[in-house]
Amino acid sequence: MTYRAPTRDFAFLFEHVVDLGRVADTDRFAEATPETAEAILSEAAKLCEEVLSPLQRSGDTDPARLENGVVRTSPGFAEGYRAIAEGGWIGMSANPDHGGMGLPQVLTTAVNEMMSSACLALQLNPLMTQGQIEALEHHASDEIKALYLPKLVSGEWCGTMNLTEPQAGSDVGALRTKAEPNGDGTYKVTGQKIYISWGDNDFTENVCHLVLARLPGGAPGTKGISLFMVPKRLPREDGSAGETNSLRVVSLEHKMGLHGSPTAVMEYDGATGWLIGQPHKGMAAMFTMMNNARLGVGVQGIGVAEGAYQHALAYALDRKQGKAEGSGTIVEHADVRRMLAGMKAETYAARGIALMCAVAIDMATATGDSGWAARAALLTPIAKAFGTETGIAVARDGVQVHGGMGFIEETGAAQYSRDVRVTAIYEGTNGIQAMDLVARKMMDGGEAAYRLLDEIEHGAEAARTRFPEMAQAVWEAAETLRETTEWLVAQNDMTQRFAGAVPYLRAFALVLGGHVHLTSAMKGDAPRAALATVFARRRLPEHAALLAEVMAGAEDLYALDAEALAA
Repeated sequence: MTYRAPTRDFAFLFEHVVDLGRVADTDRFAEATPETAEAILSEAAKLCEEVLSPLQRSGDTDPARLENGVVRTSPGFAEGYRAIAEGGWIGMSANPDHGGMGLPQVLTTAVNEMMSSACLALQLNPLMTQGQIEALEHHASDEIKALYLPKLVSGEWCGTMNLTEPQAGSDVGALRTKAEPNGDGTYKVTGQKIYISWGDNDFTENVCHLVLARLPGGAPGTKGISLFMVPKRLPREDGSAGETNSLRVVSLEHKMGLHGSPTAVMEYDGATGWLIGQPHKGMAAMFTMMNNARLGVGVQGIGVAEGAYQHALAYALDRKQGKAEGSGTIVEHADVRRMLAGMKAETYAARGIALMCAVAIDMATATGDSGWAARAALLTPIAKAFGTETGIAVARDGVQVHGGMGFIEETGAAQYSRDVRVTAIYEGTNGIQAMDLVARKMMDGGEAAYRLLDEIEHGAEAARTRFPEMAQAVWEAAETLRETTEWLVAQNDMTQRFAGAVPYLRAFALVLGGHVHLTSAMKGDAPRAALATVFARRRLPEHAALLAEVMAGAEDLYALDAEALAA
């Protein structure tokens, strides 16, 4: 699988669409100059193309396995991880006080996408560590920070998050894992967790688990949950990893895809842990890590979309079949061209949305402005859900472009589809993201959404002279979305909102994608304008049907009771 990092697209989006310069103008991120961004993209591209991409296939054909309680990772993964760690890529956005580069999240987002395209199974490991670093920076004691952050930033140690339990699923408040004080500032953690990505490996000195558990007297539900650092190996006084803690990998899940990434069932049997943050306030600390991961997972979907698109394009440019004009390859067939153009256009839109979200996070961090924080919060569920759904759709079409050969594992097309499918499920299913968007993110009465729509409409007005058809389409879509948002926030019954939450989120993403493409057309060359036209004509019109579904409410869904559904 040959992969080429889309560095030109990133550079263009940085300069002309998401405005990296605005981030670099802040005191916090003054070092994020165009020269720095160019160097980061160039070096990351080399890593992904030359080191990580060759590992994609081996992770699938020779997956991680559990042998006598020890996880054995796929061939080459240890060397690939070492290259990531030694290059400083794990701690790009981490605080320099602990060895990080202190760079903005938008640059980390671009690098994470490239790594996801190259080898998603391996990239998931540093992504989890990046989220843990942010959680510790915000919530851990100074002692915990001093001990763990330098090791996590350097990649000597790696991090996980432990939320889910067999009986709880997405209902985290139903967890049974308990933590009892030892009387010396540590806690005895006991319980079982499932779906733990990279719960263990054979290439880092330590694996640091952030575990949700309930203290004695903790209230039922999420309000009584606390967060604990429970390392695989207990740190010695000098900070090195010492004796093994009372925890183990019970088994590894047999998964549809992502075979190179070991997903563990973890058992904690009175394991020693340290409290992170305040007692009974663990969800606030864990959500710091989860929000970081939600953008990261959306970017994983985009990365797979890019990889699947490049794989399908290479096949279409080589495969000769039927009576095709020009080159005689299937890329000349209208339906194949339709798929490829749509794949490229949607991937670009999703990339632009993810980078917009990252910029909002950076601006909120740098300025403390509540408006930027509200925008980041609004865009996070959209970036996660749309990015992952784009990955799934593009990978599916990638199989279709290959025809019968797409169903044959040796071509590699199917792996993209199998690997990316889980991204719509973990870190909060896309349905949960959509419900979060229409509920918690609309607690401001829709103000953050309206401000974003104002900008989209202003951009469309400015584009009317050069691109009248596209500008009108984007403006009308934004107006329809505004009207639907007004209807949505007027619904006090959350069931009415939730019934249309998923189509609302996708419609919002399509309108944002139209804005990304229209802005790119205004600032770019003829090929960018042509790609924008594809999106405006073939993706953006979906918004109307989606928003009609939003305003249908919930009555028809509940008119079908359980008995009727089973009939």
